[in-house]
Amino acid sequence: MTKIKQKITFHHNYSQNFYPKKRKKKDVKFIILHYTGMKSELKALQRLTSSKSNVSCNYFIGSKGNIIQVVPDEYASWHAGISSWKNKKFLNKSSIGIEIQNPGHQNRYIQFSKKQINSIIKLLKFLVKKYKIRKNFILGHSDISPDRKEDPGEKFPWKTLSRNNLSIWHNRRSSHLTINRKKKLGSRENKIFNNFLKKIGYRGKNQKKMTISFQRRFRPELINGVSDQECFIIAKNLIKLGI
Repeated sequence: MTKIKQKITFHHNYSQNFYPKKRKKKDVKFIILHYTGMKSELKALQRLTSSKSNVSCNYFIGSKGNIIQVVPDEYASWHAGISSWKNKKFLNKSSIGIEIQNPGHQNRYIQFSKKQINSIIKLLKFLVKKYKIRKNFILGHSDISPDRKEDPGEKFPWKTLSRNNLSIWHNRRSSHLTINRKKKLGSRENKIFNNFLKKIGYRGKNQKKMTISFQRRFRPELINGVSDQECFIIAKNLIKLGI
C-alpha cells in the first residue's frame, strides 16, 4: 500500500504485461481512460494481471473507488492497442492507461459511482502534475480507437472532469445547442465537420464511427452517428477554444 501527496492511497497487484524497456518521464504524453466491460471486478482484475490475456493497465479503479497500481508508470502497459490521436499512433508507449470497473455496454452499462469519480479526479490531478499532461491529451479509448471501441462510454463524466480542468469541453449553452439538434447539415457543412473531427484529433476509417465517438464524448444525449447542426457547433467551438 502506497500513499502519495494528494491523499491518494493505492494498492498493488502487478501484471507481467508491459514493455520491458523503461520510459522516461518526458515520454508520457497521454492518459487513456477505459472501462473494464466485465460484470465481475475480481475477474476484471484477474484478466488485467494474467500473463495469458495480453492486456493490462497502469491503474485500476474499483467500484468503491479503490485504486490499484497494475503496472508502474515507468513501464508502458498494454491497454491502447491499435490507436491514434492527431499525428501520434500506437499510444501505449506514450500513455498511462486507467481501467475503471464498469460492466460496459454489453453487460447493462451503469453510471460510474461517486467514489469512482472522486478517485478518478484525484488520480488524474496527481498524474497531470507529475507528467505535465495537457488536458486535451486526457482521452477515452473510443477517442483513440473509434473504429473498434466505445469505452468509457457516454455515461463517463467528462463534463465534471472539465470543471476540474482535467478535460476539454465546449462553452456553448445547452439551450442554444438543443434547438439545433437533428437539424441536417448541407454537404459542404458535412465536409467541414469531418475536417473538424480531424483537427480535434480523431482518426479512423469509418466516418460514422468517428462521429459516434465524438457524440459519446461531447453530445452524450443523442448518439446516432449522424452529424447535425448541434455537433457542428460543438466541434467548431472546441477548435475555437484551441484544443
